[in-house]
Amino acid sequence: MKHYRQEAGMNLIANFAVLSSRRAIFDLPVCDLSWDDALVFINELLSIPVGQTSISFVNARNILTTLRDSDYRAILEQKLLLPDGPGLSLASSVAHGSPFPASLTAADFVPALLTFMEMPRRIGLAGNTPEVVRKTATEFRRHAPWHEFIIISDSFCETGERSAMVEEIDRQRLDMLVVGASTPSQEKWVHENIRADHARLVLAVGDLFDVVAGAIQPTPKVARMMGLDRAYRWVRENTRLSVQYGFGFVVFLYYVLRYGETRRTRILSRST
Repeated sequence: MKHYRQEAGMNLIANFAVLSSRRAIFDLPVCDLSWDDALVFINELLSIPVGQTSISFVNARNILTTLRDSDYRAILEQKLLLPDGPGLSLASSVAHGSPFPASLTAADFVPALLTFMEMPRRIGLAGNTPEVVRKTATEFRRHAPWHEFIIISDSFCETGERSAMVEEIDRQRLDMLVVGASTPSQEKWVHENIRADHARLVLAVGDLFDVVAGAIQPTPKVARMMGLDRAYRWVRENTRLSVQYGFGFVVFLYYVLRYGETRRTRILSRST
């Protein structure tokens, strides 16, 4: 059975996102726009009076997950994907000869988008812990006071709480929903439960709330703008996590090189 959003055709990627520049990374279409162009484009999507666009910030970890989780990959294929981090730029350089114009990390892009949106919007916040969500709402209200920020849910773990979250979204008539979904299972839940009439723009933002609320030490902005936020965290984490992250990046690099070697063969085979 198709999801309601799919049946209604309310995800606007098929109709409108094709106007943006995108390039395939492991055969997933990732948005290929500069920082300013991405802000303009996404603000325009929000301004469309009907429909819904769902956005995820994809990094090397997301891409590796899609190689072993076909359901997660199918969900990402229906989203507008923004490149986050040096791993995506590396993959783009191998596959297309140049990195992405910008690394659009949620920690920088979402606050910039809130500022860029001049028209007041009703924006729902959902996920993580009560303290983190409250602090994030406070920071966002200070950052962009012309918008209305509504705490939809201050947790994102129990089935009962998730049902209550959907009921609260039903009542709020949001323009935009920002969800602290940082795992594939959470993104799957958002895809299965957030309907097209819930919000015109749905953002899965990973650990954005933790960064804004100060629950994790923020990476210097220069490092984030260069796409080196995760590398910066590696050197600050304990040895075990540093080894884990480093090994993950080596695995990703292997698949990037393997993908680059086989891409031409696959393209030629499709044309015959």
